[in-house]
Amino acid sequence: MLSGVICDGAVMRRADRLFRIIQVLRRKKRPITANDIAEELETSVRTIYRDIAQLMADRVPIRGEAGIGYVLDEGFDMPPLMLTPDEVEAAMLGAQWVAGRGDAVLSRAANDLLAKIGQVIPEHLRPLLMEPVMSAPPKWNAPADSIDMPLLRNAIRRQSKLGIFYRDEQGAETQRVIWPIAVAYFDKVRVIVAWCELRQGFRHFRTDRIGKYEFLEARYATPRAKLKAQWRKEMMERMERMRGGEGARV
Repeated sequence: MLSGVICDGAVMRRADRLFRIIQVLRRKKRPITANDIAEELETSVRTIYRDIAQLMADRVPIRGEAGIGYVLDEGFDMPPLMLTPDEVEAAMLGAQWVAGRGDAVLSRAANDLLAKIGQVIPEHLRPLLMEPVMSAPPKWNAPADSIDMPLLRNAIRRQSKLGIFYRDEQGAETQRVIWPIAVAYFDKVRVIVAWCELRQGFRHFRTDRIGKYEFLEARYATPRAKLKAQWRKEMMERMERMRGGEGARV
């Protein structure tokens, strides 16, 4: 029913809308109401109810009901590259940014990704790859990473501890054992998000300020997903405190 659907044009055909509804449901972890779907797709709630009923009749595994919300069961699969023009351009822009700012391995992966997309998308969308309307600016004067980034990413996946000598802004060096949970890519620097055994808290370490380092065999027991959730919670609380302080000064 949905095979070959590409959203290409100002007016969204019903087949396109059915595909978009599935996409909305796929990216949501919690039930989403028909009203929220209708608002995103710029159509009526009645239309969404009718479309969801059609999808259920076509055996798309959607659960839920009006007034409560709908979810898509895990395991439902669709052709992976049913892309809209906007999605192609988003992939192009993101891959350009990674190719210019990632390490050599990530840069090659970004270019390989674009090549693979170019091989499988419909012919009428390929000009978006050849002549993109958007582009990421080149990287200028970015400091080099002092740590092997592919090995770092592998250590994060394995939940392995990392021993480092780290220099702060004043050049003072400390020896630490950290639990790396993520790498944040900024315009000019990369930052390791980690739990620091020395400080007994989350800290951020610029990859260009790391001296000697060692990937340790020991693994941290707390699941990385749980650590990331805790880190996000602390960051949100810190931002709220900062906003509250600004309000008080005003």
